[in-house]
Amino acid sequence: MTGRAHPMDGEGELSPADMSSPRQTNTPFVHKVEVPPKQNLFNEFMYTFKETFFHDDPLRHFKDQSLSKKLMLGLQSLFPVFEWGRKYNLKMFRGDLIAGLTIASLCIPQDIGYAKLAGLDPKYGLYSSFVPPLVYAFMGSSRDIAIGPVAVVSLLLGTLLRAEIDPTTHPNEYLRLAFTATFFAGITQVTLGFFRLGFLIDFLSHAAVVGFMGGAAITIALQQLKGFLGIKKFTKKTNIVAVLQSVFSSAHHGWNWQTIIISLSFLIFLLVCKFIGKKNKKLFWIPAVAPLLSVIISTFFVYITRADKKGVKIVNHLDKGINPSSLRLIYFSGDYLPKGIRIGVVSGMVALTEAVAIGRSFAAKKDYQIDGNKEMVALGAMNVIGSMTSCYVATGSFSRSAVNFVAGCQTAVSNIIMSMVVLLTLLFLTPLFKYTPNAILAAIIINAVIPLVDVNAAVLIFKIDKLDFVACMGAFFGVIFASVEIGLLIAVGISFAKILLQVTRPRTAILGKIPRTSVYRNIHQYPEATRVPGVMIIRVDSAIYFSNSNYVRERIQRWLTDEEEKVKDVSLPNIQFLIIEMSPVTDIDTSGIHALEDLYKSLQKRDIQLVLANPGPLVIDKLHVSNFVDMLGYDKIFLTVAEAVNSCCPKLSDEV
Repeated sequence: MTGRAHPMDGEGELSPADMSSPRQTNTPFVHKVEVPPKQNLFNEFMYTFKETFFHDDPLRHFKDQSLSKKLMLGLQSLFPVFEWGRKYNLKMFRGDLIAGLTIASLCIPQDIGYAKLAGLDPKYGLYSSFVPPLVYAFMGSSRDIAIGPVAVVSLLLGTLLRAEIDPTTHPNEYLRLAFTATFFAGITQVTLGFFRLGFLIDFLSHAAVVGFMGGAAITIALQQLKGFLGIKKFTKKTNIVAVLQSVFSSAHHGWNWQTIIISLSFLIFLLVCKFIGKKNKKLFWIPAVAPLLSVIISTFFVYITRADKKGVKIVNHLDKGINPSSLRLIYFSGDYLPKGIRIGVVSGMVALTEAVAIGRSFAAKKDYQIDGNKEMVALGAMNVIGSMTSCYVATGSFSRSAVNFVAGCQTAVSNIIMSMVVLLTLLFLTPLFKYTPNAILAAIIINAVIPLVDVNAAVLIFKIDKLDFVACMGAFFGVIFASVEIGLLIAVGISFAKILLQVTRPRTAILGKIPRTSVYRNIHQYPEATRVPGVMIIRVDSAIYFSNSNYVRERIQRWLTDEEEKVKDVSLPNIQFLIIEMSPVTDIDTSGIHALEDLYKSLQKRDIQLVLANPGPLVIDKLHVSNFVDMLGYDKIFLTVAEAVNSCCPKLSDEV
């Protein structure tokens, strides 16, 4: 298919004519670029389908197994507890017990605050740390993730719900829409996992997530200024301008100094505890129990001083008892149904992104694998069940998962321990939260969201990729200056824009020869690389599709024109060969082949020969089928750039 091989006669020996020609005997052996065996359409489709949706070969464990074994494996696949539960022992339970009690002390005060952030009664935060963790413990594959309400999803859900219903004038409709959104958030997650569409969440880049989380953290902290300063009349908008206007406009008559003393003193206490925990990992329990300790102390202080009579806002009545059924409250028809679906899809995707990222992060630290699609099914199932038991959207909490990890959790039993503690709280302890000041909840939430502003990650993103940094800052400023949904839209939009830019404008490079080697590399990366006189070597660093084929052709032609002008200025041989290094070109479509044909015809008019080096199996197969190889010539396709150059140079030496 390509160039020259050793000339031989019919018996496989060099002929006398060949031996008499010194030039032919010195010609190096040129390898052929082989065309892969032709596969039928069905096999090609099945291969593509498998790599897209079943790249991890999830059914490999079922091969050559008995029916009973397959049933057991299927059960373990859906409920991983049946797999790790058989190996569970007392030592593992000891670690899970300590971790479960630790994260329970952290989650109870956070849940009360996060529920208020979502515009719901505090009890729904506790409900959401009871049922969902139990479901996840049986269905989830992560050993370290701690389940419950989280700040960002609570803010997002509350913002989207308030855009549809005012919780003060229509509290019942607001609550029903929250359960409806939770139901469809779960349905979205289950659907993505069941149909193995988890790769869709990867379209939200890490940089965009960092910016979105940072912006959401600042927005959450600003929203807490109402409880932190004791402001009665506060804006319902979430952007920084409206919030600061509301804060400073009420400075002279709306701030409560008793509230400020409570919130500021306990925020300092929480930050000091967090600092101690970071300095000494063995003291991880100090920042974990600090929020609950703060609640106990502040509640006792307010009760004995009756600070609630002096303007300090308190939680007031908190219902006792476990989650009531809420199935009948979910909208399955009517005007609120499409709104619930829309809010559920958005909040479900964000919750999924956060949970999967957390699960993978801690799995990597302990060197085990989690199945992203199984995680989605587990998270979706717990939210569907949660929506029917008075819970709102729950997901993996980074702060609680970090504490869970450091506390020595071994399995998801730590979630069960936490859930049991929350159950006991719901049954017996909720009346004790009556005098809990809103100020302490604001301090706890501010303390919890501070780590979400990851300045170091933003700086690293800036150093690595400026376009990624634009996505990061776009999401960040979109959240704090507009709204959470606008910031999320910007994050997704910039992530897609980056993908489109990389696809439609692939990189190309001019290659030169590394001295004393036969290796050709980018001359900008290796300044010592030398160009071959009369030969231009270009590498295309992308598949060539309809979206970039014209750009690739035009860019190559611009490279060629620039090079020809330089050659004329320094009186070097004219460009006679254009070699395209195609190793990075993983695929090509009909538009790409047409672009190569147009390039070939254009070069013919300029007396320049097109040469291809190392096209991959998909590419060479399509070039053969399209008859482009016949147009170009079999002897103009080489295995390496070095062989292509060696083939061109003897011809150049004759003509130059």
